[in-house]
Amino acid sequence: MTENPLYVVIADDHRIIREGLKSLLDSEPGIEVVGEAEGGVAAVRLAAELAPDVVVMDVSMPDLNGIEATRQIAAAGAGAPHVVGLSAYSDRRFAIEMLNAGAAAYVSKTSACGELTEAIRAAASGRVYLSPSIAGGVVEGFRRGAGGADVPTAFTELSPREREILQLTSEGLAMKQIAMALHISIKTVETHRRNLMEKLSLGSVAELTKYAIREGLTTV
Repeated sequence: MTENPLYVVIADDHRIIREGLKSLLDSEPGIEVVGEAEGGVAAVRLAAELAPDVVVMDVSMPDLNGIEATRQIAAAGAGAPHVVGLSAYSDRRFAIEMLNAGAAAYVSKTSACGELTEAIRAAASGRVYLSPSIAGGVVEGFRRGAGGADVPTAFTELSPREREILQLTSEGLAMKQIAMALHISIKTVETHRRNLMEKLSLGSVAELTKYAIREGLTTV
């Protein structure tokens, strides 16, 4: 009897990367790409609608970054797809935050193609996989402190809602647009933005944007 293939959703905001990954994975026996998302919100939606075995998740994406999207997918509990983090970032903090959010694997975009398929198969079978190029740094990070949080980051200092508002602010959305996207009031957005500036000791939207880019919540 032929085994069922592993169904995969690819989430990456760059079309050329999605197409390349789809071509790679569709050529692998036992793996089938069933959906593509160009942002975190779409990735969460497809994870629920298509019920794939694995979501290959870019860390930095518009509207909702990969770390927050992974956290939302994992929150669905039993039956939720496994997540394989995929990133150009070599900073171990992003790998650690993806693991903390619930990812089962983390692969660098500079890795050999075979690493991604290995990571997908490992995640689908309930095992953890890390690219050898970053594994040592991640282990060291966890040794330094609980969850690897040895230095303050946006993911240790801010609440999930604050991070969402920070990301959307840094992507140029007005407060009314943010309120509509998150289904909250404009006053709530104003309060969170004010709290963000106070908590981070930042005085302008431009400074918030620089901080969001530095922390990997968004890209230029």
